[in-house]
Amino acid sequence: MKVHEAIDGRLRTFIEKQHVFFVATAPLAADGHVNLSPKGLGGTFAVLDEHTVAYLDLTGSGAETVAHLRENGRVTLLFCAFEGPPNIVRLHGTGRYLTPADTEFASHVGRFDNHPGIRGIVVVDVARVSDSCGYAVPLMTYEGDRDLLTSWADNRGPDGIATYQRTRNASSIDGLPALEVGAPRD
Repeated sequence: MKVHEAIDGRLRTFIEKQHVFFVATAPLAADGHVNLSPKGLGGTFAVLDEHTVAYLDLTGSGAETVAHLRENGRVTLLFCAFEGPPNIVRLHGTGRYLTPADTEFASHVGRFDNHPGIRGIVVVDVARVSDSCGYAVPLMTYEGDRDLLTSWADNRGPDGIATYQRTRNASSIDGLPALEVGAPRD
């Protein structure tokens, strides 16, 4: 394993080429559940600078990452090469969750493709960058993004998404507050 000072050109190129990455968070409580989420879909991840990354958070079945970031901010992102030379990159840092109501949201949302069901943006201030061999990661071929999440969100529409978020994304499985969802949106 090698620790790097920043997300340099080679690491940035590697990260931006990956079709999937993983986000790990945990609550402060010793008996709380650690969460590990796969993320994907083109146009949902951006390297902002050598120490900052961000990704678009789309409506999904849970809100663990949101709850953990709001409680303590600790987050690790993992990228691994399923194609080409083996490599694993980990970004350790502190994340913050931006909702469309946050002023900073508007300055970031244009970096991403427009996907239906946007809940927010996760911005990570990266404190540690490391990479390692990835020799045991299997070779797999990318066939394309699934369209199920975007179709699901399109079919629900803004009011259906707001209702889903209100009923399914308000708290984590450990009972931590997650999304604060108000009335249906236009």
